[in-house]
Amino acid sequence: MSAEDLYDRYQVAHIAHRSHHATCTECTDTSRCPTGQRLFESFTRLQDAYLNRQRQQRR
Repeated sequence: MSAEDLYDRYQVAHIAHRSHHATCTECTDTSRCPTGQRLFESFTRLQDAYLNRQRQQRR
């Protein structure tokens, strides 16, 4: 997977998480509904992978 593909996936996950958070009545800044938690975990996992890839490429 290229860095560009990883970046695109990370951005899509971020948009999905933010869209859900904006409309979900159960999600707050400190707690999430099951769907919100899944979206947040997907976003953070992809963000971590992208940032780790960037760090490795700078070495």
